[in-house]
Amino acid sequence: MSTDTSSHHGGSVRFIYDVGPRIRIQCLHKATRPLTPVRGVEFFQGTLDSTDEIESARVFDTTLRDGEQSPGTSFSYDDKREIAAVLDEMGTHVIEAGFPVNSEAEFEAVRDIASSTSTTTCGLARVVDDDIEAALDSGVEMVHTFVSTSDVQIEDSMHATREDVVQRAVDSVERITEAGATCMFSPMDATRTDEAFLIDVIEAVSEAGTDWINIPDTCGVATPNRFRVMIEKVCAHTDARVDVHTHDDFGLATANALSGIEAGADQAQVSVNSIGERAGNAAYEEFVMAVESVYQCDTGIDTTRIMELSEIVEEKSSIETPGNKPVVGDNAFSHESGIHAAGVIENSDTFEPGVMTPEMVGATRRLVMGKHTGTHSVRERLEERGYVPTDDEVRTVTRRVKDYGAEKRRITVEDLERFAKEAGVERQREEVQI
Repeated sequence: MSTDTSSHHGGSVRFIYDVGPRIRIQCLHKATRPLTPVRGVEFFQGTLDSTDEIESARVFDTTLRDGEQSPGTSFSYDDKREIAAVLDEMGTHVIEAGFPVNSEAEFEAVRDIASSTSTTTCGLARVVDDDIEAALDSGVEMVHTFVSTSDVQIEDSMHATREDVVQRAVDSVERITEAGATCMFSPMDATRTDEAFLIDVIEAVSEAGTDWINIPDTCGVATPNRFRVMIEKVCAHTDARVDVHTHDDFGLATANALSGIEAGADQAQVSVNSIGERAGNAAYEEFVMAVESVYQCDTGIDTTRIMELSEIVEEKSSIETPGNKPVVGDNAFSHESGIHAAGVIENSDTFEPGVMTPEMVGATRRLVMGKHTGTHSVRERLEERGYVPTDDEVRTVTRRVKDYGAEKRRITVEDLERFAKEAGVERQREEVQI
């Protein structure tokens, strides 16, 4: 299938018309003017034209660990290797390959990913000696150790005390750093932890030598402004690099992750298609494209493979990606409304972000026919099929398209041609050369 070439380079604009379950029609249009380049120039002028909030952002992918914790999801050894290979080739900064102590199969998968990828590979470990040894033995460059810090989890999940938490955290950080691995420490449920105690823990593990401190919004209760203030305080109490891990219980995960970066965090933990515990994590594709396109920062990640990555994870996780999912959903670059379709045909910047195009993520633009389709789009479709419609015929066919679409029916090429035939629309005669 040809891809949409309506990029920010002027010239021709190709649209992929989806008029049936498996049929797409290509139509070539001439751009009326060069479009705005994506990066290296100012963001679109307007009320939100500032793009200097952040200077850089690293991407820590946890699809193979937290993502796999989605109810009903289980990646096989081969699944993990395939997903990790694409993440590695795309330039993802850290791949959390799994929880090595969990099982022999998990250990082998983590070990093989660590040995076969060029990016930093991370293994998860509780503040338990066996967990840490398993992670170190797997050969990962980074060990991510964690312990609950909220009172509700300390008392009702760990059945421990605050003093126990601090001691276990410090001991674990020291064991990891002594072994020569990069250490990341997470105070689990940080956003529901007493602030004074959270700072005590952070200062203790910082003194013990942790390289990274990850602040997890374990139960998804953070809001962008509150999370920003929290990360600023954390950054003020540690010399370690700061990472954030946000959950999507209220649909705020990606916004919170970006807020954390604005507040001074260096890195965000994300998951492809936002899969993960409960409602999932901040989405890899949303975070990366927001940083690249809205904040105008180069992550170093090959964004053109985002659709490919998303489709692989969708297949392996058995979690269907909603049509309205940002960046990777079927509707992300689709248009049916007459006003929108007409505008996009003229210039894709009219009703799309402009700083993010389908080809940037390996997707295609679709103009979908239905109850909202206008005459402009119908004329384009008919002419693409070789018809020469009059204005009255276009209006007649458009009415048929709208009525048919209103019945929640999918309009195919055959439907369009049937409507054209019933309206008496003539086809253009082909010249015969001798």
